[in-house]
Amino acid sequence: MQDLGINVLFQGTNFWRLLGGLGITLQISLISAGLSVPLGILFGLFLTLKNPIAKVIGRLYLDFIRIMPQLVLLFLVFFGATRAFGWNLSNYFSAILVFTLWGTAEMGDLVRGALISIPGHQYESAEALGMSSMQTYRYIIIPQTLRRLIPLTINLVTRMIKTTSLVVLIGIVEMVKVGQQIIDANRFDYPTAALWVYGVIFFLYFFTCWPISMLAKQLEKKWN
Repeated sequence: MQDLGINVLFQGTNFWRLLGGLGITLQISLISAGLSVPLGILFGLFLTLKNPIAKVIGRLYLDFIRIMPQLVLLFLVFFGATRAFGWNLSNYFSAILVFTLWGTAEMGDLVRGALISIPGHQYESAEALGMSSMQTYRYIIIPQTLRRLIPLTINLVTRMIKTTSLVVLIGIVEMVKVGQQIIDANRFDYPTAALWVYGVIFFLYFFTCWPISMLAKQLEKKWN
């Protein structure tokens, strides 16, 4: 009788290898998110400047990053830049760079949207009370902006965790790549292994992102 494909998960260290691959996925996504948040806040402030040159530069960057698929950006940085300019970029660093650029653009747009959603009369009221610009931002604008931003930022982190699965195509051995290796190594003994291996990968992604998504929903519900 042929063994069930699920047995491949319990052969040697296969399951622990998948968890190790998940660790690489989380490293890339969380480092990228950690860099994207402060850079995105600065970029969002830059987008709100009244200077026409700043607006053009900000819009060009935002549109370029949003229109270009993340996979093309990965190839452009890892394969294109390294050969064209002689840069010695590892696939790991290239992935963090690309997802930081992408996350900065997304975070910046969230910050811009949160800032412009603050009603103008609140600035006027703060000025009428004799508050300085610094006090207005510290006590009125920033607290309200953070309320709007935190759930959206958490959702951006979950999107980044899922999207980093693309790094398998530039040779990073993360969770999906480990799954492919396990399937290829056992294709004759366990021909149905793909169903079980990718099923486990699905649930690992789900149980990683689901609590984060629930946290974002709870915060949004509480503050609304």
